[in-house]
Order: sequence, then C-alpha cells, then structure tokens
Amino acid sequence: MAALARRPLRVCSVLPSATEALCFIGGSHLLVGRSHEDNYPPEIMDRPILTGQKTAYTTAADVDVQVSASLSTGNSLYTLDEAAIRSLEPDVILTQDICSVCAIDLMTVERLAATMNPRPRVVSLNPESLDDVLDSILQLGEAVGMQEEARHAHESLISRMSAVDALVASSSRAPPSVAFIEWPDPIYVGGHWTPQIIRRAGGRHPLNEAPDVSAETGRAMGAGKSFPVPAERVVASAPELVVVAPCGLNLEMTRQETARLQATDWWQTLPAVASGKVLLADGDAYFNRPGPRLVDALEWLAAVLHEEPGKVPDGFAAEWLETSATATAAAASEADVASATADIEEAHACAVHKGETTYIDPRTGYTVFTQLASEQRGYCCGSGCRHCVYNHQNVPADRIPKLPIHPPITVRYELQ
Repeated sequence: MAALARRPLRVCSVLPSATEALCFIGGSHLLVGRSHEDNYPPEIMDRPILTGQKTAYTTAADVDVQVSASLSTGNSLYTLDEAAIRSLEPDVILTQDICSVCAIDLMTVERLAATMNPRPRVVSLNPESLDDVLDSILQLGEAVGMQEEARHAHESLISRMSAVDALVASSSRAPPSVAFIEWPDPIYVGGHWTPQIIRRAGGRHPLNEAPDVSAETGRAMGAGKSFPVPAERVVASAPELVVVAPCGLNLEMTRQETARLQATDWWQTLPAVASGKVLLADGDAYFNRPGPRLVDALEWLAAVLHEEPGKVPDGFAAEWLETSATATAAAASEADVASATADIEEAHACAVHKGETTYIDPRTGYTVFTQLASEQRGYCCGSGCRHCVYNHQNVPADRIPKLPIHPPITVRYELQ
C-alpha cells in the first residue's frame, strides 16, 4: 500500500523576529498563525493573530509605568489565544525566552503545548548577539525541515556582513562615539546585539561597550540587556552621533518621542545635537528584533558612519533630525500646531459620536475618514488614513501622517 502523503508542516509563530526569519528562508507558506506584532513581510498579514497586548502606547514615560506595574505583580504583558492555536493544529510553535517585555513568555507557550494532542514542537529562539542571530537562522531551518534553504540564507547574511567589514577596514577614520537611545523616558541605552552592530559598523558605544571577539571562538558575545542611565551619563559620553530607535516604535512614534527629548536642557548640550548629527530610525523594524533585518541595520549604520549613502539598504526607514535652527522655528509654531490639532480632534470626535465615517478638516477643508470608517473596513488599507486603528501597518514609512495626533482617538459613536 502506498504511503499516505504527509500534510505540509504547520507553523505558528508568536515572535516577530522568528516570523521574519521563517519567511527569509522561504518558509512563509508554512506559517498558519502569527503574533499581533507581526507586520513584516507583508504577505503574512492575512494569517490569524494569536497574541494580544495588555499595554497601550501613549508616551514612552507612560508605557514604562504600565510595564513596570505589570511586571511587579508577576503578570504577563501579553495574552495568548489558546483556542485559536489549538484550532490551527500546529506542528511547530516558534517563541522566545530572552525578554518578558518583548513577547509572550516561553513557559506560557510550553504549558499550552503540553495539553495539545499531538503535541507541537516548541522552538525557542534566544539570540543575545549578532552571531547568535545568524545561528538562529540555521536552528529555525532544522526545526521546519528547510536546512538547505536556511544554509543559503545564512551565507547571504555572512556575505553582506563581510562587505561591511571590508568597508570599515579600509577606513582611516577614528571610531566616533555613538549614543544609541533604545528607550527615551527613562533613557535606556542599546543592549544585546546593538553595541556589537555599532562597533562592527565602525563606531564606539561607550555607554554599553561591545565585548571583544573571543580568541577561542572567534565570536563576540552580546553586551547584555539594555539598561537605564541618567541623562548625565549620556552627556558625559559626549556622543558625536546620536541614534534614537526606541524598542517597538516606528519612525512616526520616534519623531514624537524625540520632540520630548528636544525639550530637555541636557539634550541641547550634546555635541551631536550641536553639530546636527542626530538620526531617527524605525527601531521596531531594524534594531529591536533579532532577525535578518539586523544586517540591514548594520549596513545602514556603516554607510552613515563612513559617508557612503549609496550603501544604505533600499527603503531603510530613518532620517536626520532637523537642525537646531529648524527646530527653533518649529518650536515657535508649536502653539499654533497644538491649537489646530485640538480643533481636528474635536471635529473628529463629534463625527464619530454621530456615527459618521468622514468629517471636514477645519484647517484645510478636506474630507477625512474617521476612526469609525477604519474600524468598519477591518484592515489597514495602506493609504495613510489619519485615524487608522491598525497602526498604519501597511503604510510605507514616508507616507504615514505627520500630524501630531495619536491615532486612534478613543471615542465611541452612539446611534441617534
């Protein structure tokens, strides 16, 4: 009797970096469920969402309070849809055990898997350095039966990193001091693989130095978890370049948080600020997730430090902060912007309470879709709607609205 054909492997991922790695080796067709934070690559956005988040982004300071309060009571920051996972009947679940703030914890996933029949294999990816991230590509390939594809993907990353090494080796520049802000309030400096990326790109990160490469293994260990520092330590490090790339925030959110940094006295004393050497980057996409796009981050930073704009990866979401003169002019009009924002919020709230899907922008006279229209659509349409309730997940970074409104505005409509 001919053997029955085995059904394709089914993979659930509750870790965005693992999802990216799976797709990077060509395994997107195996993915049957994803986390709520998964937003890349675009082709996996139609997969069922298996996790949720108990905190909400408002400001960096408030998120820190929310997270600290939850962790102090031993509560997870995330929810897991156990019924959905059971219904998907995965053979493999991808998760992590390196950061309780970044994703659902390993224990919760293992506890669920132990009650399932057949029991899925739980694969925990816990890279702490750039070398570990590359190894996790191979680990993932073994877990899903794509060893050869993973090996080729791994080699492609090695080749790109070697090109960066060659660029740095050919330079006569002294490594500049870099301050990497991984969270702005309180200030957390880059940890794990980030100092290693800075060093390999040709810079120094004195606030959290990257360890030396081991003579025995030829590998560099991670720099440990990100940690808070007082503003005085940032000032004392005299950074020649500041990179603001907060964990989990996109470029628009980073702009908002950097504006708050600009309002502090200590910020203005930094050499990098005085010389206009402050960069904002999409940390959520490129620096915070231990996946393949860390190599994009390495290439980008090396291109910046060595003034090689042609070597910046296509579409990399980063920008220079406005010069002090431009920032001063912007600050002068802050009251006008705040007033206009308040008028828009009032017009929007009034329309939503009436159950209307559009309103007229009081500044321009244009018709704008409301939050209600976004909710009824059921997905991000990719047009950059001002009141998108899906965090503009399908919108290119350069098209996300720059109006300082924190969508969605939390009002509910009442049918009249």
